[in-house]
Amino acid sequence: MTAGTAPKWESVLDSVVVYARGALCRRLAKGCVPPDGRVRVAGLPRSLDPGSLRVRVLGADGVRVTGARVEVGAEPLDADTSHALRGEAERLRDAYAAAEGRRDRQLGLIAEVGALHPVPPARRRDDPHRRTPVDAWLELADFVDDRLTTLHARLAELEEELRGTRHELALAEDRLARASTDAPAAHVETTVCAVLTLDGAGDAEVELELEYGVPGAVWVPAYRLTHRQGDGSGRLVLRASVAQRTGEDWTGVRVALATADLRRRTDLPRLRSMRIGRRQPAPAPSGWREPPAGLADLFSGYDTAGPRPAPATAGPVAVAAGGAPPPPPPPPPAPQGYGAPPPPPAMAAAAPAPYGAPFAAAPPAQARPGARARTGGRPPTAPAGLAPAAPGAAPSPPPVPGPPPVPGPPRPSGAELDYAALVLSGADEQAARRGRLFPDAPFDPVATEHRRRAEAVAALPLPGHAVRPRESAGSFDHRYDAAARADIPSDGTWHTVTVTEIPVGLHTEYLCVPSVEQTVYATLVLSNATDQALLAGPVEVTVDDDHLLTAALPTLPPGAVRRVGLGPAEGIRVTRRTNLHESAAGLRGGTTVLDHRVHVELANRLATPVTVEVRERVPVTSEPDVRIEERADWTTPEAGAGPEHHAPGTRLWRVGLPAGGTASLDGGYEIRIPAGKTLAGGNRRS
Repeated sequence: MTAGTAPKWESVLDSVVVYARGALCRRLAKGCVPPDGRVRVAGLPRSLDPGSLRVRVLGADGVRVTGARVEVGAEPLDADTSHALRGEAERLRDAYAAAEGRRDRQLGLIAEVGALHPVPPARRRDDPHRRTPVDAWLELADFVDDRLTTLHARLAELEEELRGTRHELALAEDRLARASTDAPAAHVETTVCAVLTLDGAGDAEVELELEYGVPGAVWVPAYRLTHRQGDGSGRLVLRASVAQRTGEDWTGVRVALATADLRRRTDLPRLRSMRIGRRQPAPAPSGWREPPAGLADLFSGYDTAGPRPAPATAGPVAVAAGGAPPPPPPPPPAPQGYGAPPPPPAMAAAAPAPYGAPFAAAPPAQARPGARARTGGRPPTAPAGLAPAAPGAAPSPPPVPGPPPVPGPPRPSGAELDYAALVLSGADEQAARRGRLFPDAPFDPVATEHRRRAEAVAALPLPGHAVRPRESAGSFDHRYDAAARADIPSDGTWHTVTVTEIPVGLHTEYLCVPSVEQTVYATLVLSNATDQALLAGPVEVTVDDDHLLTAALPTLPPGAVRRVGLGPAEGIRVTRRTNLHESAAGLRGGTTVLDHRVHVELANRLATPVTVEVRERVPVTSEPDVRIEERADWTTPEAGAGPEHHAPGTRLWRVGLPAGGTASLDGGYEIRIPAGKTLAGGNRRS
């Protein structure tokens, strides 16, 4: 039983882990294993990375997977199974082309009629002047005018029809572009299967887990915060905006979100020492070995088996001038078994030697049925000592010498050390490649195009206040598992998925900086007491069941405290007045004293008591002969104690205001500087 006739198992997509770019999908398949152990699991997407396929047996002791590879096939579709959106788009394209043709023909008629004008006959030299028939000219002008009026009216109808068809075509193409890429292409359905080989299963029923990576999936976090005034806790719901164009719809799957990079290397770097001297340490073994001696002798029996029968082809026969056609060549002998004597020289000369074959040895046999065919390289040449070519045949080009050998021990390249991508060359390969491992990953342009289209989802514009996970996560990686299954179609647009609910501690604080702006702002102070980080992203704030605004939530590591602004609080007023008095002090007035007085008034017009934090600033100096003395009951913020960083010289007042209450704050500071110095910009400043 071959891979094409192996039983086909259907699979179900069970879970998906979406990374910063790309995703890991997990499929489940179940069935009875045939005696030869070969099965085909269908349902894989076209954009998957073949090197990421991993297969595991679930709940079956003694059964193991000994082989796994990806196989791509195509099947024609019936006429009635074509995609409806694609058919509508094709119909509108034809309608648009027809309407455009009618419009162009109408423009051609208008140009022909507009070109009509009277042409008088040519006048000979001896002819007298003729009288112009004005009536005929006017009749022709009236005819052209009436005809153009009718044609332009019809042109306006055709332009309107063309405009409507163009609009419908644009809508259909937009719907087709936004449609899921899980639908098959027109008239052809591409199927991707995993061909597996199982050992030790017998006839029992086993369950398999297939894991593979796909590009074309991105996500950004989003939040919804519900809070009630006076309550010290809130309800923060973590949501995610997910967009994917992997080629398969994620229907009813468990979704997990990770901030890690799926393509990041995981091997640790090794720093080697550098020594000065004659002796250098031997390099670490890499696992690469030179080909064994006598490798070419393993294929001597294959070469002596003789050429395979050539297929009968009906080609043109060259006939000499004045002669009869030459007799047909004798049929090639039947393939001989291994160990049989080689064919005679004349028969061997009929089979050209492949590129790279040794010239001193007998030519290898032609490719056997089912062997891979390779093109390119220089044309084959006849080995020395064989029968000459037929008369009149083109001479064979001289052999092209290969590159000179590199002195010293062989040095493997990086591609030769990538053991997962190495392929063992068979007997039908070139003589220099037989029985050796070479990186031979086949190039699939269709799969490359699918992956390129899938990667285009990374260029989607982000929602408002959204931040990429890799930018907000920093040097740590986090994973979030959704509580329920979700549906995410493969249409390349953003879809919102509810992940989980995170308990946070929060309270409302009012903040004002009257020296900059005499406005009080409402803020929410959030504290993360969980062991998961909250990434930066948009947060919809709802207070007392009323949607307030959508703000930007900063990254909140475990145990951190951050402040989220809610905008101006119109129910709280603040007023600030300053007074500056300059005087002289010290012996003979050698010191200038700048006395600053600050007066702040607060008024609470809300129905609930509030706590307002008033921020002021005191100048700082690095001059040893300048002194600053404070006269106020404000406090200096502690470094790292609050939810944010404070600039040097910041001073705080924290005032509790009852409902409808007011408060007055007085403070100030003195600046003492030598009389011969002044402040930059003048001493009299507020």
